Amino acid sequence: MRSIWNGAISFGLVSIPIKLVNATESHSISFRQIHLEDGGRIRYRKFCELEEKEVASAEIGKGYEAADGAIIPITEEDLASLPIPTARTIEIVAFVPGDRIDPLQMDAAYYLSANGVPAAKPYTLLREALKRNKKVAIAKFALRGRERLGMLRVVDDVIAMHGLLWPDEVRAPEEAAPETEVTVREAELDLADALMDTLGEVDMESLHDDYRSAVEEMIEVKASGEGVVQAPATPEGGGKVIDLMAALKSSVKAAKEARGDAAAPEQEAKVSPVTPLKSRTAPKEVGGKKSTSTKAKPAASGSGTARKTTAKKSAASSKTTAAEKASTSRASTSKAGTSKASGSKASASKATAKKATAKKAPAKKTASRRRAS
Repeated sequence: MRSIWNGAISFGLVSIPIKLVNATESHSISFRQIHLEDGGRIRYRKFCELEEKEVASAEIGKGYEAADGAIIPITEEDLASLPIPTARTIEIVAFVPGDRIDPLQMDAAYYLSANGVPAAKPYTLLREALKRNKKVAIAKFALRGRERLGMLRVVDDVIAMHGLLWPDEVRAPEEAAPETEVTVREAELDLADALMDTLGEVDMESLHDDYRSAVEEMIEVKASGEGVVQAPATPEGGGKVIDLMAALKSSVKAAKEARGDAAAPEQEAKVSPVTPLKSRTAPKEVGGKKSTSTKAKPAASGSGTARKTTAKKSAASSKTTAAEKASTSRASTSKAGTSKASGSKASASKATAKKATAKKAPAKKTASRRRAS
């Protein structure tokens, strides 16, 4: 790794010589600007406005444009002579827990490498102190013409430094929040939790840039003279109103299928236990009458008594019918006879009915007793 800055870490009265190297690198594919008509390369050339000629990079310096348009030259010697202690020093100002640092403040990352053999002992001391206390160091340093804020932490056996934005450089998030009040239901939160649990964790080493891989493959195909395969058009998703619950359920199901779980959310739903209905008991006798459902039971227990009772009812009914027919025939011959016959036959009918009722009562009691037994 090529160092981009040499200096020292100021740790109280301890000074640790270090070299600053970039901890990250960009793998994005760079494109050149070309002339569409003939494919010629488009270049930016640096011209001096006064002499109207192109100048080399070695002849270019820095300058500050004042409010009236005048240019004030600024040299590297001017910047190096500034009375700030962080010109060539990473000055540690505090040690704080790592969760105190807002990730929004994090900028570029660097590795701090011990510069020389004498720097190994104090470098290791600072590294182990950060490990044991589980804290990070907040420091100030100057780089590329400006003073910056940094956070030092341990990565494996190396001290890494993250450039931090100054607190006033981080915008307030209020303007980015939704303007309308929205209520989220517990069921939606439960589905969101289920989706998070289903997706689970990921091995960061397994993640890669699919877009860059596709661009590289396209470039190889075009360089070989073959035609580029057009990707299928994807439907636009912007502005589409969706059913949030349905989308969450589908997402959970798709995530489980992707992980190879055979049980879909619908199959995992708990099934409510089925409670069997109680068998209906036979209705009790009311007012001395038998219901239709109880007629079948005496047939099994007291079938002989029930049949006798039915026969007596039929006999009483036939006697009453015969008496009524005789009374009707006599009524056609004589009014007086009719009255007497009707009276006598009515009395006979009443007597017959009373006898049938009297005979019926013992049968009921007998049947009831046998049912009870």
